[in-house]
Amino acid sequence: MQVQTRSDNETVWEESISAWVDGEGEIRPDDIDTPYGRQVWDTYHLIGDVMRSKELAVQPSDLFYARLSKAIDEEPPIVASRRKVSGARLGLSGFAVAAAVATVVWVTMPYFVGQQPATSVPAATVLASTDDGSLGDYVDAHRQFAGVNPIRQVSFDGGAHSR
Repeated sequence: MQVQTRSDNETVWEESISAWVDGEGEIRPDDIDTPYGRQVWDTYHLIGDVMRSKELAVQPSDLFYARLSKAIDEEPPIVASRRKVSGARLGLSGFAVAAAVATVVWVTMPYFVGQQPATSVPAATVLASTDDGSLGDYVDAHRQFAGVNPIRQVSFDGGAHSR
């Protein structure tokens, strides 16, 4: 297997030629007027020609496929290191489950308790019966001083119908 080392300048220069061929960059013609520059120029044009037409593509030989298969077989397999399991993570997952169960119990508890004590019902009735209508006077006075409201106030009165 051949390993080709390139300097950072050559890599950056090749990237700039690639960008220029794609119409995205600028390059000076003097940079291409070297043997290496012409080789890179020809390579990028060959790549473009092959991408546009399959007839220009070189068909690899069986020897090439054999060398490629051998090189792939000789590469070492990539093995990831084993995951470390931390005890804190296991403890936190148990805590999360306990918190979820406690939340479900807290939310569903009112449905299982049953009826409220009978003493709270008369208190609500007493409060409703002590309403003397002064709140209605306050709301009417507020409407009078606030002006016309573009939103109509709607109330529900069971006995009163306006037609």
